[in-house]
Amino acid sequence: MRALVQRVTRAAVSVDGAIHASIGPGMLVLLGITHSDDERAADRLADKVARLRIFDDGKGRMGEPLGDRQVLCVSQFTLYGDTAKGNRPSFVGAAGAGQAQPLYEHFCARLGAQKGVFGAHMAVELVNDGPVTLMLEA
Repeated sequence: MRALVQRVTRAAVSVDGAIHASIGPGMLVLLGITHSDDERAADRLADKVARLRIFDDGKGRMGEPLGDRQVLCVSQFTLYGDTAKGNRPSFVGAAGAGQAQPLYEHFCARLGAQKGVFGAHMAVELVNDGPVTLMLEA
């Protein structure tokens, strides 16, 4: 399981031109799920995201965790794109929808995250704060 975590001042996801979910200050999480992932991996990664100390602690350092800030999570199978054999990505490393969707829902519930629409073509808007962007794996 992979997550691209971005500290944001705001983020939103739209489907068919309509805003589906939006947040203020917090994190945008793009979540990729692979074949070997399970609920334990989802729990470990969600807990790591919640504990990440990437917010200003008032002393000019990243020392504060998520706390009461918001999370927007978007399923992102392309995090498992492989371009080792050319320029067109292969996505065989990404779990299929039957496995990935329940794990995505579980991850979001554990974090109390707002969600995109699983499997939909979405437009994601964000204002990256810092910018701070981290790649995490479980």
